[in-house]
Formats: sequence, C-alpha cells, structure tokens
Amino acid sequence: MGSNFIHHLINKYPDYKIINLDKLTYAGNLENLKDIENNPNYEFIKGDIADPNLVEELVSKVDIIVNYAAETHVDRSILEPRQFAETDVLGTLTILDAIRQGGNKVKLIQISTDEVFGSLEKGKFTEDSPFRPNSPYAASKAGGDLIARSFWVTYQTPVIITHSCNFYGPYHYPEKLIPLAITNVLENKKIPVYGDGKQVREWISVWDHCQAVDQIMHEGKVGEVFK
Repeated sequence: MGSNFIHHLINKYPDYKIINLDKLTYAGNLENLKDIENNPNYEFIKGDIADPNLVEELVSKVDIIVNYAAETHVDRSILEPRQFAETDVLGTLTILDAIRQGGNKVKLIQISTDEVFGSLEKGKFTEDSPFRPNSPYAASKAGGDLIARSFWVTYQTPVIITHSCNFYGPYHYPEKLIPLAITNVLENKKIPVYGDGKQVREWISVWDHCQAVDQIMHEGKVGEVFK
C-alpha cells in the first residue's frame, strides 16, 4: 500500500519531497522502491512510528503525514495481539501527539480499514456505522481511529480518517488472500477457504485507492471520515 502510494506521488508530483518511515518488519521490502531509491526528492528512514523522539523530529520537517504503517493481518493478530496494539494504537498516538506538540501544523491522513465495522448480514456500512471489531487487528485499528478522532475534537489536530475495503495490486504480500490463492494454484496446492465459504469481501485496486487518498489529501476537509 505505502510503496504504491509513494510511486503515485513521485510520478504525479515530481516536485514533492517524500520521507518514507518504515520499521521493515517481516512484510517490509525495500525492493518495492528500488527504482526510486536515488531520487533526490525521496528519503528512506528505518524506524518505528511508536518512537516519539524520531517521530517528533520528522513531523517538524513535513506538511502532511499519510499513515499507512500498521500491522494488518487478521490471523497474525490472533497470535500476537500486543504487537498490533503497539503499532496501530500507540504508533498512531505517537504521531498525533507529535503533531499536537508541534502546534497542529501538520495534517494526518489516517489510513484505516472497513474491518473496524465488523460484519453485516445485509446492507452496507457508512461513515457513521458503529465500530464492532471482530479481531485484535480490527480492534487495534479502531483504537487508532478513535484516538485520531479524539485529537481532532479535543485539540483540533487536523486529521482525516479513511476506511477502505481490501486492496489488490503490485507488491501484495503473499500471505494475503489473492496472492496466496494465485501462488497456491501455481504450486498445485489447495486454496484456503475461510469459515463456511459464504462470506463476501470487497476489493479495490491499490491504484484506485492511491488516487482516492491523493484527492482526500489535497481536497478533504479535516475532521471528516471517508468510507
């Protein structure tokens, strides 16, 4: 998600300066941005969004933060819930507090998920749907979103929250459903089926999502939530 958005910005806005902060956990891959690593307007920094000293330093250098950093895999969250809370909740809080301490001059685009809303038998979620997370991953993202909202209400920290469905596209980590199904077929393995196989999931191209976040970043009103 993040690497595709950086490619989108580099190609569309060649004058923008971009700082990429990434902890490089198991899913991080610098090869995704190998083609732009020497671009003078691009800088990579290895670090944790839950590191207050590092985040405070970087916040002082930017105008906008797009927070793609998150632990995101439901199955892993069941095994390691604390790690998800530390990144998705504490990490988001660290960014927000650095923005507040700096005078609320930096806008945060909080990239979240529709999984915070839980499941539906019929109908659709809206921006005002209640949070009913069903996994530690969804709960951790909901926690980060609620903290972001509270900073907007309490401190007027400029925040916009997005709740997207699942992505597909280049650089998709192979543990995710679509690349997992494809690689299993290529290796003559079975495709995993979750639950009873009747669940419905929505998907969006990562490039469509990049364009949506681009528009929200430039035209979205602070305090709003986009679904």
